[in-house]
Amino acid sequence: MKVHRSPVRAAAALAAAGLALAACSGGSDDGGSTGDGGGETLVVGVTSDPDTLFPWKATQFQAIDVLTNLYGTLTELDADLEVVPGLAEEWEVSEDGLTMTFTLREGVTFHDGSELDSADVVHSLESVMAEETAAVAAATLGSVESVEAPDARTVVLTLSAPDSSVLAGLASVNLAILSSEDTEETLTTAANGTGPFELGERVPNQSLTVTSFADYWGGAPELDAVEFRVIPDETSIVSALQSGNVHLAVFDDPLVAQSAESGSVEVTETPQLAYHALQLNARQAPLDDVNVRLAIQCAIDRQEVLDTAAQGAGEVVGPITSPAYLSDPDARPCHERDYDQARAYLAEAGYPDGLELDVIVSQGEYATSVNEAQNIQAQLAEAGITVNLEVLEIGAYVDRWVAADFTAAVALNGGRPDPEGMYGRYFPSTGNLNQVAGYSSDTLDELFARGRQTADPEERRAIYDEVSRELEDNAAWVWLFSSYGFTATQSGVEGFVPMANGSLQSLRETTLG
Repeated sequence: MKVHRSPVRAAAALAAAGLALAACSGGSDDGGSTGDGGGETLVVGVTSDPDTLFPWKATQFQAIDVLTNLYGTLTELDADLEVVPGLAEEWEVSEDGLTMTFTLREGVTFHDGSELDSADVVHSLESVMAEETAAVAAATLGSVESVEAPDARTVVLTLSAPDSSVLAGLASVNLAILSSEDTEETLTTAANGTGPFELGERVPNQSLTVTSFADYWGGAPELDAVEFRVIPDETSIVSALQSGNVHLAVFDDPLVAQSAESGSVEVTETPQLAYHALQLNARQAPLDDVNVRLAIQCAIDRQEVLDTAAQGAGEVVGPITSPAYLSDPDARPCHERDYDQARAYLAEAGYPDGLELDVIVSQGEYATSVNEAQNIQAQLAEAGITVNLEVLEIGAYVDRWVAADFTAAVALNGGRPDPEGMYGRYFPSTGNLNQVAGYSSDTLDELFARGRQTADPEERRAIYDEVSRELEDNAAWVWLFSSYGFTATQSGVEGFVPMANGSLQSLRETTLG
């Protein structure tokens, strides 16, 4: 397949895309409709409707894609995944690393016309930190002791210990800055952000449209609107692209991407930071026995899963896909499949005749999920492990996943440039998603604490190498592979830059000729 390499630096190329974007009927049939503002409407194909519009609790990829364009964050990541100013135009970190002082931009307004000030930032960050909010990125602010506003444009974070991951963490839409006047109840189905687009019409399970926000601090987007059009079947997305009814879609299946390419459709391949994994809940039998988890790890050929599910378009990976802290997949126990060792681990655990394992998997959010699950099922059967697959639609899957209501789960998780951002909420015992992770240890608690407090790159690399070893020596999960995002665009689409973290933030700079 002819592809065009994205301008994302090659080193950032190691993980699995999770954006399975597609296109469907249920919206306008023309390819570039004119909105009320006289500009063009870009149609993006998506495989499912966002399950929430509340940014602090969003985990579904399609929801994140929409919310990134509706809300603003204190910092942002550029195309090279470097931290750059967002709603904060500048910041200063004290010499001891315990104080971060942010200066907010002037003239930033919410979509309802109210002005952003430091009180909104204090309200937002304190709410994310509050246990009762159950924000999915609360652990990002785990080192923050207080948030204060000495004046309307200044916000001061006081930390309990230096934390080099905070600035990158604040760029996540899961830490979006909300108006202090808004509530979760109102924002679950509505939106009031400071982003480049504001919420327009929504037809459940058909389409969601965002419109250009004229007062956006970075300048109103040239597009009049972006319609996220829902089409569950990716082959229909391809047809819509080729007929001109859809302008942009992102696939994670290389065969689908190949079929999309035509004279009018260009496909760009972008390595992703996201990763595919078999999550194991070590708090549930039989996975509470490390020997059972190691048996599963030894029984899986990750390259076979990659070849089967994604036609080999990707890389076998370990836990950390951040380029500067990349895990070595050959350092894990049984880095190649070893059925004899798997059976020996099962016998050690008291299961010489094998066992059964219940596994949940989603259908619809990304293309490779069921194929991954079925290949894992076949491989584990060879080691005497019978896998009972439960295929769920994405909404039901997310509900079960967030509640840690599973024994094992085939998952596609988003990656981040900093490993603390990836796993600080999962594997430390205090992480707000530790129940979902299903595993913690005193060793990991100590390692993550050191990683947050260390600024030297080489020292941090050594620490996160130890994190990888601890995770894989205990088979906390089975890390599988990363793949690519294949961005298909009509010839008239200009300015869209695919990113290694899967963000669609460059829609604000996109034009449609």
